[in-house]
Amino acid sequence: GLSTAITTTMSSEKDLASLLHQIHSTPPSSPQIPSLLSRAKLSLLHLNVLLPIPTSSPRLLFLARSVLETGALYSIRLQNPDAFTRYFQQLQPFYELPSSAFSTASSSDAKGQRSKVTGLYLLLLLTKGDYAGFHTLLEGLQVEAAAGAMGGKGLEDDKFIQYPVMLEQWLMEGSYDRVWSATGKEGVPSEEFGVFTDVLIQTIRSEIASCSEKAYPSLPIVNAKNLLFLDSEGSVVEFARQRDWAVKDGRIYFPLQQDQDLRTEKEILVASGTVIENTIGYARELETIV
Repeated sequence: GLSTAITTTMSSEKDLASLLHQIHSTPPSSPQIPSLLSRAKLSLLHLNVLLPIPTSSPRLLFLARSVLETGALYSIRLQNPDAFTRYFQQLQPFYELPSSAFSTASSSDAKGQRSKVTGLYLLLLLTKGDYAGFHTLLEGLQVEAAAGAMGGKGLEDDKFIQYPVMLEQWLMEGSYDRVWSATGKEGVPSEEFGVFTDVLIQTIRSEIASCSEKAYPSLPIVNAKNLLFLDSEGSVVEFARQRDWAVKDGRIYFPLQQDQDLRTEKEILVASGTVIENTIGYARELETIV
């Protein structure tokens, strides 16, 4: 009868809690994690809490959200953005609930890891160039924060949300040097953010490379290293090969643009000015280049 159902639920809830504890005490690199996560998600299914329902207990809601957040962060470590996106979507109904819906030992746990997971998703949208999706999500968060639904904390105080917001601003301004310095180990708000920032830097590098091809006939390798945020001249040579640039006597020669001969010196200067402006602090070095 009813008491049997309640006992079964409680024992399953206990199993779920111990599974979660096992996942959290296992090193993230362990090959055991995927099967532990699968078992935990199966348990959510049996307990009918993959989606929160009004009859779900606060303790169970807390465990379910923790499982999904753990899965989301694990997907990032595996560099699997599709799996991360699925977890993010599954978490949304939980994130729409007030903190009071979750029973936890401490009030800080009641909020879960929403800020971190959401900040990572914003960063993922940036790396894909999905600026519309980025702003839609951000506006939703701003509305919630204004209504006090984010635990009374403003978005500007949230390091996980502010990080992608600042990066987006700098990308729009073309302040690539600031993006570069913010993506270093000291700049990221947690190690998971490093996965997507690597992708972001590759995107910026391609952008600068395209501008440089249009702006200059050739560049010394040493200047290209700084311009492209590469850490050695060997990396520049490797990058040049990938883009079919010729490398000779310490210089990179860009493939001639078809209209290159038709461009006046003024047009070339304007184009190179754009690269310098967008790429910032190397202006002095670049004056000595062309």
